[in-house]
Amino acid sequence: MRPEPCFLHPHSAQLPSEPFSLEASVRRARGYLRLRYRLAGDLDTLSIPARAGPARRDNLWQHTCFEAFVATGAGYLEFNFSPSTEWAAYRFSGYREGMEQLDIPTPKLRVSRTDQALELTVEVALPEPATRLGLSAVVEEISGTKSYWALRHPPGDKPDFHHPDCFALELPPPTDA
Repeated sequence: MRPEPCFLHPHSAQLPSEPFSLEASVRRARGYLRLRYRLAGDLDTLSIPARAGPARRDNLWQHTCFEAFVATGAGYLEFNFSPSTEWAAYRFSGYREGMEQLDIPTPKLRVSRTDQALELTVEVALPEPATRLGLSAVVEEISGTKSYWALRHPPGDKPDFHHPDCFALELPPPTDA
């Protein structure tokens, strides 16, 4: 069964200057997540990181980047995936507290691009039991404009993907495939 897409929305205080759509889907298997992000619009206006190879890198969120926040019993996990195929994974003990590198195998990332769509799919290890998921993205334009996308944004004038309100999707039960 193919997962239903979820649509991400830009934060109202930091809208893109061009119309884009961003959808994501998630499938949970035993021990890992399969995520797919599809950004559609005039990609020539975007600053998309060049292919660099699947290496762990910090600060990917400062440029176009797709993210997943996973609620666990003991805090939450943060995953960052760049169109460059670089990635990052962190564990937090509480809201923006106790950040540490998450030791996982290198995620399997695939990136494809056409004139009007950028698609990133990833299979990433899920080393802890998880209940809820926040899907998000940072989209950087060549002009320097950044928009912050999420399934749900918390109240306020600034985006905050770490906020519990962003964990808007109940994770489906694991499948065998």
